[in-house]
Amino acid sequence: MMAKKPPKPAPRRIFQERSKITALPLYFEGFLSVKRSEYQEYKHYWTELRGTTLFFYTDKKSTTYVEKLDIIDLTCLTDQNSTEKNCVKFTLVLPKEDVQLKTENTESGEEWRGFILTVTELSVPLHVSLLPGQVIRLHEVLEKEKKRRIETERTPSSSPEKGKQPVEDYEDVLNPMPACFYSVSRKEATEMLEKNPSMGNMILRPGSDSRNYSITIRQEIDLPRIKHYKVMSAGKNYTIDLEKPVTLPNLFSVIDYFVKETRGNLRPFIYSTDETLETKGFPVTSLK
Repeated sequence: MMAKKPPKPAPRRIFQERSKITALPLYFEGFLSVKRSEYQEYKHYWTELRGTTLFFYTDKKSTTYVEKLDIIDLTCLTDQNSTEKNCVKFTLVLPKEDVQLKTENTESGEEWRGFILTVTELSVPLHVSLLPGQVIRLHEVLEKEKKRRIETERTPSSSPEKGKQPVEDYEDVLNPMPACFYSVSRKEATEMLEKNPSMGNMILRPGSDSRNYSITIRQEIDLPRIKHYKVMSAGKNYTIDLEKPVTLPNLFSVIDYFVKETRGNLRPFIYSTDETLETKGFPVTSLK
């Protein structure tokens, strides 16, 4: 019986936009069903393993993640018995929670186990059933991760605490903003959406002060309509100023909230290159 084909990677444009979100290298990707402590049931995500962080996307074409999970402090990976045919289940035991993962088939299960253990233990596991080519790939990832860890430890840290800086901070400091963030005014954001409808219809921009943000959207229901929403900083969270305010943990979740609530009718506005934006007279906040 022939093994199922591995999932095709995300299209190049989507890969480029996701790379703007984080500087962490992509090691492996594919569909995973995830069950965290606060979930009642499994959630199906397109998942990327970047460095020692799992990024979860609602689907293969989403450019912003809905959640992420740092697994650098993985205690152990334990297998679970499954009554489902060709399904692999295992649990990531972390200091603060246990996360259950489920794969679509046996082969992808072995691959996920192999890559996760390689980057967390910094050694290629011997007890995974993989083809020679897949094992070679694990060794390549191992060398890249070792090199990345060394470079991260060399990066000066402003933190007075002892010990190495968390890898998660490495990613956030370099690229803290969603790809649809632009340092433009309300008027400029409106003009960008009206002139380039094919590039998206939602822009995140600075608010009236240095702490808060605003979202400008353009919807075509009967006639094109421009709307603006305040996004207020609330400690480590962000609150969308709606009739019933919604508080979310980060700006990526804010963008994804609008996408989900409109069932994909709202899409992040993304220019293909920053140079294109600059030629139109708009300032650009570099995300690269």
